[in-house]
Amino acid sequence: MSWPSREIGRPPQPSPRRGKLREVGPPPQPSPRRGEGVVVILLWTALLHQPAYAGDWSGDAGIELRAFGSSPLDPEQEDNNLSFYMQPEYYRDWDDDNQRFVVTPFLRIDQADPERSHFDLRELYWRKSYPTMELSVGLKKIFWGVTESAHLVDIINQTDAVENVDTEDKLGQPMINLTLVRDWGTVDLFLMPWFRERTFPSLEGRLRPPFYIDESRAQYESSAREKHIDVAARWTHYFGDWDIGLAHFSGTSREPTLQFIQSVTGLTVFPFYDQIEQTSLDLQLTKGSWLWKLESFNRSGQGESFQALAAGFEYTLVGVRDSTLDLGLIAEYLRDNRKLGTSVSDQDIATGFRLAFNDVQSTELLAFTGIDLNNNERFSSIEGSRRLGQSWKISLEARFFSNTEPDSTLHSLRDDDYLQLSLAKYF
Repeated sequence: MSWPSREIGRPPQPSPRRGKLREVGPPPQPSPRRGEGVVVILLWTALLHQPAYAGDWSGDAGIELRAFGSSPLDPEQEDNNLSFYMQPEYYRDWDDDNQRFVVTPFLRIDQADPERSHFDLRELYWRKSYPTMELSVGLKKIFWGVTESAHLVDIINQTDAVENVDTEDKLGQPMINLTLVRDWGTVDLFLMPWFRERTFPSLEGRLRPPFYIDESRAQYESSAREKHIDVAARWTHYFGDWDIGLAHFSGTSREPTLQFIQSVTGLTVFPFYDQIEQTSLDLQLTKGSWLWKLESFNRSGQGESFQALAAGFEYTLVGVRDSTLDLGLIAEYLRDNRKLGTSVSDQDIATGFRLAFNDVQSTELLAFTGIDLNNNERFSSIEGSRRLGQSWKISLEARFFSNTEPDSTLHSLRDDDYLQLSLAKYF
């Protein structure tokens, strides 16, 4: 679980680096939102020239019913929504398993929010393995981080914000990824030639700010727009009980700032994508039943440089009261000192637990509450799942927003508490 996106609903202060805000007129001629067209052709061509070995299919498909506890604040929004999703995965290996092709498409059809009905290629890449090196080309999902309540250092992939308010669903990122494995650690190098914009709910969608974010008017600090070449590098290693990751990212921010233009026709809100430099550190210490975790970064490029930190622990009680239950107790502290409006700091504490039943149905439960130490705002989350038979799974998800302040990020979601029930078929 991670926090709802912090930039939504707080008009940011214009960065002095950018000078005068560009005039917002007719939206620029759209270029393809996905840069995978050429990559798709190249990868499929390479695949077709390989020996016809059979690949493997897996994945899942299901239906989700999301029911809200209150009527929406905006009459344009729908009360509840039903959706269908499908995410198959195909892969095949050849060359003594030294080469692999992977494709993972994703489709959602949503009854209430037209923006949430969308198709994406989560992954579509070719990978070649060498004794001390791996090369991957295509769309991939890369995850960085160790903490539970916020994934601060996870910056490679763009957030698919129409999927869930927790920001954990990601779009596939076009890249060339070179991994070097050495005795002194593993180095990942990334060249990303195409940027993907964040998705946002439509006017009809719930879990959105009290205004419509016009993605078609997105603007960029870079004149190359989405064609700006982003780069990143990460070193990971372990020392005894310690796992460490040190990374740097240079390029287009995955987290846009929102720009507001008031005219005679009304309010126009659009995302602005800055050029940033971010250096990050993640640490994890494993000591018996304890996991001690830390994520932090320093970022420049969005106004004044700022820092963010998430740190805490997870302690696991194995076999509670001589049962098969494992109970993990989680507590984390979060600090973000960027200047958002009149706020000069943001301090939160998150506590929760993870319960694993260790039964044949793989029953699990994760519950979390985050509390803002400045104003006592709260965001609570419950996620549970249980397997039905060999290939079905039922999942429950609940989100609650309470004690919100009028000038806060969560205030526009104060009537958007919801309960979601999902039934999925795995194949």
